[in-house]
Amino acid sequence: MAEVNKLTPKDFKSDQEVRWCPGCGDHAILNAVQRTMANLGIPREKFAVVSGIGCSSRFPYYMNTYGFHGIHGRGAAIASGLKVANPDLSVWQITGDGDAMAIGGNHFIHVIRRNIDMNLLLFNNEIYGLTKGQYSPTSQLGAKSKTSPFGTVENPFHPGELVIGAQGHFFARAIDNQVKVTTEIFEQAARFKGTSVVEILQNCVIFNDAIHEDIVSRDVRDDRTILLKHGEKMIFGKEKDKGLVRDGLKLKVVTIGKDGYTIEDILTHDAHEANPGMHLMLANMRYPDFPVALGVIRAVPAATYEERLDQQISEVQKQSKIKNMDDLMRTGDTWEV
Repeated sequence: MAEVNKLTPKDFKSDQEVRWCPGCGDHAILNAVQRTMANLGIPREKFAVVSGIGCSSRFPYYMNTYGFHGIHGRGAAIASGLKVANPDLSVWQITGDGDAMAIGGNHFIHVIRRNIDMNLLLFNNEIYGLTKGQYSPTSQLGAKSKTSPFGTVENPFHPGELVIGAQGHFFARAIDNQVKVTTEIFEQAARFKGTSVVEILQNCVIFNDAIHEDIVSRDVRDDRTILLKHGEKMIFGKEKDKGLVRDGLKLKVVTIGKDGYTIEDILTHDAHEANPGMHLMLANMRYPDFPVALGVIRAVPAATYEERLDQQISEVQKQSKIKNMDDLMRTGDTWEV
């Protein structure tokens, strides 16, 4: 193989003007994706970025890679076909909480169930930004918006819960303004064999400003979030003195050194555990009762859709006289014209 020239994030920036609002969290996510792709050592022509409709879906225009701007909610279907037809491509679907979980909800759960080897980045700002501020499937109960002036009466989807419920094998969560950490998470997602879903808590400065501020602002973030790393203790807090323990069938936050709890009592994160029970509890943790889990929550190796499809084709070819389309077209009566 020819040696791949080392790429930089600048190599992945297109010549298009980035037209997100100043201060939008999408800018930082774009930066993290471009850094990630530069770090992967993959030729630029091997990347494809697919989107549906929404502010996040402008993403392909800003990437100097192959891209496809699809229709509302159908990004997962397009990305699936692209990956199966071109298995050597590194396929990235960019989507939002509305695009993925409202009109695109069916495609979302089935691409996860099939475990197609692609990366799905879910920008979660809990609002419809492009269409000017309607509540979305992840808007919190009681959230006031242009379509819920007195507060929405709907319970929200929790992306991690939905991913794990759809038999997902990889789920992670990041914050838009933590570019270094987000880049590390994206790299792990890209190297995972199967469908990787990364939820990014993203800020919409115009229609839902500071929606995640109670957990992501720098003065409180350490005490209200926990960055999970496989094989490491589940410890958090500015003083690194808090941790998670099991309390029967539930999780419990404790202070190390108080009430008899020591570092040995703190749970160790196992992202590779096949049983989804612990991962589901971690993904569903909510402030103020728990810290919000960041990092790779679940990463369980499993056969991909493409691997199973290739295996099936190979087995059928061994047993059939027809090996390919050309063989099929030449069976029966044929004429040369």
